[in-house]
Parts: sequence; C-alpha cells; structure tokens
Amino acid sequence: MVLKIGLTGGIGSGKSTACEIFSGFGVPVIDADIIAHNLVKPGMPVLKAIINEFGKEIVTKDGSLNRKKLRDLVFMNETDRKNLENILHPAIFNEIAHEIEGLVSKYCIIALPLLLETGASNIIDRILVIDLPRELQISRALIRDNVSKSDIEAIMHTQISPEDRLAVADDIVKNDGDIDNLRRQICDLHRFYTSI
Repeated sequence: MVLKIGLTGGIGSGKSTACEIFSGFGVPVIDADIIAHNLVKPGMPVLKAIINEFGKEIVTKDGSLNRKKLRDLVFMNETDRKNLENILHPAIFNEIAHEIEGLVSKYCIIALPLLLETGASNIIDRILVIDLPRELQISRALIRDNVSKSDIEAIMHTQISPEDRLAVADDIVKNDGDIDNLRRQICDLHRFYTSI
C-alpha cells in the first residue's frame, strides 16, 4: 500500500517548490491544483456544473473559465465559495483516488493547499505542513503572483490559521531559509518516508 502524504501550507509557503524537490527524488506527486485546472477545461462536466451555478458570464468567449472573474465572485461571497467547493472538491478527490490506484511507489505526495479546510485529511496518512513567517509568506506571494498585498491577505483570511495547521501536522518543514535548506529538510523526510 502506498503511503499518502498530504502536503499543505498557506499561499506563498513554497508548496510547489517542495513538490518539485520530492519529484526530483522520483516520488509521485499528485497536485490538486493541476487536477482542478484539468477538470474545468471547456466541455468538462465540472465546468458545465460551475456555469449552471454561476452563469455564462464566468466563461470567456472561447468557452474557457474566466478564473479571475470566478475568484473575485467567490471571495466576495461565502455562500458562493461554498457552492463552488461543493462542485469542485468531490471531483478533485475522486481524481486523486483514481491516480493513487495506479501507483507502485513506497509513498506519494498529494499537494492539497486546502487540505484541512476541505476535510480531505481522511484520504491521506500523514500531514506535511510547509510553514514560514507571515511577512515572508506575504512577500513571496507578492513577488510570485504580482497582486496587491490586500489580495494576498484576503486569500490568507480564507485559509486555516498557521497555528491550526501546525497543530495537526505530522511533519513540518520550515521554509524560512534558502532553497538548499528546504532541500535538506525534504531529503531527511524522503529518507524517513521510505523507511516507514
């Protein structure tokens, strides 16, 4: 049986970089964000359900999802956000389960930015949190996403607090240093996960 490691952390914490490092060790990485992007391609049933819920104005002329328009809509309205999650999350979890079935690795990484917010912790064996100080998190997200500080803080407000995330973590990586420091910590975890 494949050991399922749920990797999570707030916006700008370095989840993608951590996944790249694990992948470099030959570890299968299942990324919920990539799955979500694939599920909302034109013609996909999930996109059709989103259009039914939010209207045709959330798609572009070529039939693609207007992510910014949808994001702005759901961040302004808690009910809309929940309705979107009720459409997306079951489909994402089904696809994750499908991808796990085909694995023959000792362990895999399942990158779930909203692992704790969505109640997805029941599909994984261990929770790995990528953690860093708030101000560093904001500055990294600002550089990466080219959005305002208030936008970053609004996103952070919708996510579980760092304290609550750390309270349920089985493993923690402190991403407050350089890439080599991150790589060393992940190398240690890789040895640990392959030994379980």
